[in-house]
Amino acid sequence: MVRTAVVNRVQDLWVSLAGVGTGFPTGGVRVVVAPESRLCPPCWAGIVVLGDSGIATAPDAATAGFLRESLTGRPLRSAVEAERWSGERGVVDVLGPASLAYLDESEFRPATSDAGIARLPTGHPALARLVADVSEDDVGESGIDEITSAVFVVRDGAGVAAAAGYRRWPRSVAHLCVLTSARLRGRGLARAVASAAVADALRSQLLPQWRARPEPSRRLARQLGFRELGDQVSIRIAAHQVDSNGDRGQPGGRRP
Repeated sequence: MVRTAVVNRVQDLWVSLAGVGTGFPTGGVRVVVAPESRLCPPCWAGIVVLGDSGIATAPDAATAGFLRESLTGRPLRSAVEAERWSGERGVVDVLGPASLAYLDESEFRPATSDAGIARLPTGHPALARLVADVSEDDVGESGIDEITSAVFVVRDGAGVAAAAGYRRWPRSVAHLCVLTSARLRGRGLARAVASAAVADALRSQLLPQWRARPEPSRRLARQLGFRELGDQVSIRIAAHQVDSNGDRGQPGGRRP
């Protein structure tokens, strides 16, 4: 991966989220024990691959050993492929993979117009109708209930047709969150509100991040100028996993 200012910031972000002293190696995946890692849910293992290298966190030494053994001799990209882990002995659940895309200000392609975009405070009651109009999975995927910025919306009568904002992450990163009414998709509303949220993040000198699994969301990010720099996956290991010596190890740990 060409080392640019954006790539450096992204690597610094994920190293900081690992919660221990580590760094991206020159190639392959570096595995570290990090009970407080924020790369994954509590008691899980987390893997982030950026370009030609990655880092992986494990809640304890036994799980770290499992990861090192599982990753040895495998192609780098397979570390963040759900299909690869779903068939692995001892892996009982997989979250992801999610693509990790970032936006350099010089590559921002804003929506052609911000007419009709309103700005609401976080938690505004008008958002409730939007949340009620979509599935629980869509709400969870969007992360709209976790934003810390203002909410940029297109109104739909007394309610909201589409909304976007961001949550401030460490290292001055703005994690974008977008949600559109299930009845009103395909009209460019998501791009309009997302563009407004991205512009606000850039004015605040934040690095916009777009983390997504569904292809429509990834396509929208590309339309705005985001570049996919890597992927993230979380895996949960069985409570008792046979190690390479046939002994039993018990993972533990938590995520903040």
